[in-house]
Amino acid sequence: MSQPNTVTVKILDKEYQVACPPEQEAELGTSARYLDKQMRTIRDTGKVIGVERIAVMAALNISYELLQAAGGGGEERPADEAVKRLSRKLDEALYDLRQLEIG
Repeated sequence: MSQPNTVTVKILDKEYQVACPPEQEAELGTSARYLDKQMRTIRDTGKVIGVERIAVMAALNISYELLQAAGGGGEERPADEAVKRLSRKLDEALYDLRQLEIG
């Protein structure tokens, strides 16, 4: 069994190890930079405090953008599956972050 490919991404000056297929590394890097930019924008307003809250607000904003790009509306679409996958990844990252803060 081969070792999973891990990539280091930096978001709000913290590094995260993310499992990623080699063929998706470029997209992961682009996604991480976009998330970092969104989170910095939210943090810099000074209205939202705490990395977890900033991450949730960024996730909501990005989800909204994705749904608008997919055509808006409330019914399920293939894009909704992508949002669900992103949401699960965000949940996992937040869980890992909490574990690091506790330890």
